[in-house]
Amino acid sequence: MGSDEFSEVLRTACEHALRWRASAPYRRVFPSFDPDELRDLLAAGALPESGEDPLRVVNALAQAGELASTASVGPRYFGYVIGSSLPAAVGADWLVSAWDQNATLYSCGPAVCVIEEICAAWLVDLLALPAQTSVGFTTGTQMAAFTALAAARHHLLMAQGWDVEADGLWGAPRIPVLASSQRHASIDRALRYLGMGTQVRSIACGADGAIQPEDLVAALEETKRPPIVCVQAGNINTGAVDPLVETCTLVHAHGGWVHVDGAIGLWALASAGHRDLLSGAELADSWTTDAHKWLNVPFDCGLAFTAHPTAHNAAVRISADYLEASEWRDQINTVPEWSRRARSVPVYAALRTLGRSGVAALVDRNVASARRMAARLSAEPGVEVVNDVVLNQVLVRFAVPGRDPDALTAEVIRRVQDDGTCWLSGSVADGRTVMRVSISSWLTSDDDIDRSATAIIACFQEAIA
Repeated sequence: MGSDEFSEVLRTACEHALRWRASAPYRRVFPSFDPDELRDLLAAGALPESGEDPLRVVNALAQAGELASTASVGPRYFGYVIGSSLPAAVGADWLVSAWDQNATLYSCGPAVCVIEEICAAWLVDLLALPAQTSVGFTTGTQMAAFTALAAARHHLLMAQGWDVEADGLWGAPRIPVLASSQRHASIDRALRYLGMGTQVRSIACGADGAIQPEDLVAALEETKRPPIVCVQAGNINTGAVDPLVETCTLVHAHGGWVHVDGAIGLWALASAGHRDLLSGAELADSWTTDAHKWLNVPFDCGLAFTAHPTAHNAAVRISADYLEASEWRDQINTVPEWSRRARSVPVYAALRTLGRSGVAALVDRNVASARRMAARLSAEPGVEVVNDVVLNQVLVRFAVPGRDPDALTAEVIRRVQDDGTCWLSGSVADGRTVMRVSISSWLTSDDDIDRSATAIIACFQEAIA
């Protein structure tokens, strides 16, 4: 393929991408499609013996994407805390693919190395974390949690004279792990990956989803060694923030490590109006969040922060004779991955285009949208908002006499999903089925909230008619 053909393929892909983004706000949020039609478009079956024209392949992929992709880049996708990607971040992501740099070593690509270094410093400053904090760019919070907890494992075992990287876990002192009973499942999976198991002492939560300090005190009294304690800045359902000052004070008095899962809520530290919710966050030992959530960059990009860069480096660093180490930032020593794309580049673009005030405004606007949604829905008889809306999460329950509220709520969720005006998911909170509305798109307007609330109420009325 010559340069002209390469340019034609990229231009065609760009045209498809621009049409898709322009249409997203007006599409059904969840597509209605025939899976067999999708398989036909994608030539399901045996791999072709001979290669096909690249333009034909790109066109087929574009058709398939338009047929069966959710409009999660639009303003009314309220499922799973998925942000819409900002224009500059998408453009930067295209550059990442065009440059095709392996973001592993300075010698693989100096530009992305320096971009990541600058971006890491901006993030630490924006979130007001300790100045020495180290940063790793991962696929998402799952691997960010793995990275942070690997640093915690190293730190606590090294303090007891055990080099876990050299000697493994066989015979090592067991590290007690305490975590919110409503923790995200990625914490347990990270512990499994780290060989620490999932025998976690769960800390009881109150009605708001935040841990109860008295149960943390009791749990700490039961531990025989310095523990890892995992708390949340943004409960996956309610958005509640655990008491961070009290937690850090108690855990550090026991020589332990506090990890803050801030996949949803850590970005609130950028907002003067909401950072008080996370008071004491800077006292923790590690933090994780997702840039593809509230910062609105393309998938995938998680962030791992540690206040102990020596432990962070020791837990993930690697060397080999053929790897040319540098005095600069060698990204391979910040995350578990070896070869990887330059995830920091879209983050850099988002931060530079938004600026400090823009990130704060994005957070504030989404919180205001969540409260507007809660107000609209709770004004309807039979509709209850079951959480205090502190961040961008709204939990809704539907109940009328003579109907099982769990079944009714599930039916309303299904009807809303089928309606297509917006898309949201269900969850379980305090043993009850709830509708979970997560607002994290930079595109969401008051009109989008009002249209969606009207559609949700209509689906509820249809369900009880």
